[in-house]
Amino acid sequence: LDIHLREQSATSYGKTIPLGFYEFFTLLYLVEHPGWVYSKEQIYEKVWKQPGEFCGNAVPNVISQLRHKLWPDNPKGGYIRTVQNSGYKFEI
Repeated sequence: LDIHLREQSATSYGKTIPLGFYEFFTLLYLVEHPGWVYSKEQIYEKVWKQPGEFCGNAVPNVISQLRHKLWPDNPKGGYIRTVQNSGYKFEI
């Protein structure tokens, strides 16, 4: 997985994948500290720049979109892991 800051896109297995604003910056936030677990509220505050208590399903929806765009054949097999009752993390 390669992330392209200028284009706000990613390349996976040689294929460029355009990402929306929230998708790109959510991925970038997780990638900056692999293995760290972030709650959906933390991600929302960082990426949306809004208080986390208002996040609703925004973060889980963006995570789902990212998984399907980056790993369409196996969305649950990508690098973004759900940590039960805690949040999300990026694993290498």
